[in-house]
Amino acid sequence: MTEEFSTEKAQASAWFRSLRDQIVSAFEGLETAHGDGARFELTPTARADGGGGLMSVLRGGAVFEKVGVNVSEVHGALGERAQKAMAARGVPGMDSDPRFWAAGISLVAHMVNPHCPAVHMNTRMFWTPHAWWFGGGSDLNPCLEYPEDTAHFHAEMQAACDAHAPDYYGKFKAWADEYFFIPHRGRARGVGGIFYDDLNTGDWAADFALTQDVGRAFLPAFVPLIERRIGTAWSEADRDAQLVHRGLYAEYNLVYDRGTKFGLESGHDANAVLMSLPPLAKWI
Repeated sequence: MTEEFSTEKAQASAWFRSLRDQIVSAFEGLETAHGDGARFELTPTARADGGGGLMSVLRGGAVFEKVGVNVSEVHGALGERAQKAMAARGVPGMDSDPRFWAAGISLVAHMVNPHCPAVHMNTRMFWTPHAWWFGGGSDLNPCLEYPEDTAHFHAEMQAACDAHAPDYYGKFKAWADEYFFIPHRGRARGVGGIFYDDLNTGDWAADFALTQDVGRAFLPAFVPLIERRIGTAWSEADRDAQLVHRGLYAEYNLVYDRGTKFGLESGHDANAVLMSLPPLAKWI
């Protein structure tokens, strides 16, 4: 590995931006097909110590009550708390050289129709002078679960993983079940998916290819569920269940989510970091 890893960084950052463009186009197509053609609002973001990104948020659509598809590419030196967190995860050299570079895409969708599931997806690459790795995944968060929707979503995630290693799906599914769990509620925040982090097999191209396939699997995993449920009639009780479930989602992201913690501790734009929060939620 060259110290700066410049070619690989550029390839990864370009891919995350390309995936953002694909997803934004697909979601705006859904708003055109099912509503009045709501569009994303684009806001550049900046990190004071280096880098930035693009926050893309659509609000008040016929399909999406709020959806964000953000990309970022940031760099600089990690602060003391972030250094300690990285060192605790086994990243070497943090005490002597805290430089880092990171790029990724992060998506969270909160739906209008309670029968359409909320969803999260992110993939990222992280680099230090001593190590690099990929991470990410996607998980489905319905307030009203349909087993066939869950099965479809997981099948698409499994296909993406199986193309690279026979044990990836089982391992990443179990990791998602553990990671997307709310200890103080004693329950998962949704019906799972896949999650992986610190992925460095020693073959950068292979690990990048997996990360690309996880990103490519997102639209085939999620869009058919929207098309299947968008016309389902819903009641005030359904809406109430949706808002309570969003409360669980907000609790998880504010208390436990690793990406939220890193984004805030590393000085990235707070609005972009907290894009995942729902527009409305309820606690009982």
